Amino acid sequence: MNNQLKSPTLLDALLPIVLLVIMMGAAVYLFGDASSYGPNQIALLLGTGIAAVIAMKNGLKWKEIEKGIVHGISMALGACLILLAVGSLIGTWMLAGTVPTLIYYGLELLNPAFFYAATCLICAVVAMSIGSSWTTAATVGVALMGVATGMEMSAAITAGAVISGAYFGDKISPLSETTNLAPAVAGTDLFEHIRYMLWTTIPSFVIALILFLVLGFSESGNASVEKIEYMQSLLQDSFSLGWHLLVPLIVLLTLAIKKMPAFPAVSIGAVLGGIWAVLFQSDVIAGMIQQGDSNVVGTIKIVWTAFFDGVSFSTPDENLNSLLSRGGMSSMLNTIWLIVCALSFGAVLEKAGLLKRAVNAILAGAKSAGDMISRTILTCIGTNLITADQYMAIVMPGRMYKEEFEKRGLHQLNLSRSLEDGGTLTSPLIPWNTCGAYMHGVLAVHPFEYIFYAFFNVINPILAIIYAFLGVKILRLTPPFQASVKEQQS
Repeated sequence: MNNQLKSPTLLDALLPIVLLVIMMGAAVYLFGDASSYGPNQIALLLGTGIAAVIAMKNGLKWKEIEKGIVHGISMALGACLILLAVGSLIGTWMLAGTVPTLIYYGLELLNPAFFYAATCLICAVVAMSIGSSWTTAATVGVALMGVATGMEMSAAITAGAVISGAYFGDKISPLSETTNLAPAVAGTDLFEHIRYMLWTTIPSFVIALILFLVLGFSESGNASVEKIEYMQSLLQDSFSLGWHLLVPLIVLLTLAIKKMPAFPAVSIGAVLGGIWAVLFQSDVIAGMIQQGDSNVVGTIKIVWTAFFDGVSFSTPDENLNSLLSRGGMSSMLNTIWLIVCALSFGAVLEKAGLLKRAVNAILAGAKSAGDMISRTILTCIGTNLITADQYMAIVMPGRMYKEEFEKRGLHQLNLSRSLEDGGTLTSPLIPWNTCGAYMHGVLAVHPFEYIFYAFFNVINPILAIIYAFLGVKILRLTPPFQASVKEQQS
């Protein structure tokens, strides 16, 4: 049956991509910020249908296409489980007073002038320690978004600072999945890969910190001392606060450092949050119990609801209400819907060979090292846009370009670094990407709002391309190694 398949033309490869971009643009134009809550999903499904028709025109059977879609979606099931667990964690930690406690002390310790830069640094340190940008954003990031609300700082800039710090720490942590994946695909050593990445990550991070400092000094928040004290008093009136409420956070970070997989670690954190809510927020729960329910039954129902549908609080401040009334698995269902639709589109493109055809067209005419590296980074960005998954954006270009880098005498460290510069870092900037959808769900800020302030994620790929064309830190293979490569290929 494979002999009957036609090789896709460049038009075949580009048509579904171009039409998807047009439909996505129309969705944003017509629905604005609400485009991620249904319109984008429809555009992706229509794009999937167009790609499937082209695949069948070229001889691919529907059953094979369907298998490809199922396989593509299955790659994200782990991420979907983590999303559901994070939804529960946010709900129980709100109810337990863990997040409110972090917000309370954050308002007390953080200076508005240094807030954005401090946010970036804090997230960087946490992510480097645990190797997870997602866990960092869902815990410390959520709390820092609350601090920003109390100080009347920009939510978009704060989200950009959280993501910049989280992805910097994740990128240079040996505990990170993507940091291990990129050198594995390219065929390089993990720690050599991390050291080589420092040439682009450190300057980019320093520039990002300077920009956050400038924004902090120029804005400095509009909140007066009275406003911050008012917010703290509302938190004290609504919850029983104390350092002991940070135990669920400490446990979660410890599990992450011990390299426990994200899903069980976050799930344990969520369960611990529910236990802490029962132990230390009995008055809060009592105020939520419906009439007719006993204390025991009512408590079970409130905590149970926090897991699947989050919590809702009513204080005199609407901003605080919207911040605290969050969480639950249900809050992540739209994000999962978006991920499933996006991966379906990417899976059909890969199964039909349309993505590979488009990538080959991009590679045509590449001569210099600057051409190769810049096109690799652009391919990773394009794969993020099309397949909606950062792992695909690392694995597929890495697989496709590995042999070409060797042929051209370029060390595989150039490839592994480029995979991270273009694949890992741009993933949270795309609303329908798994990472972008996740950050939107957790931080409650649309990627199109924070993209202008995720300085590290934007600057790093640009700096990597500049390095490539200037010849800065471009490693070459030695002639003996090139000879051995040719022998292996023959």
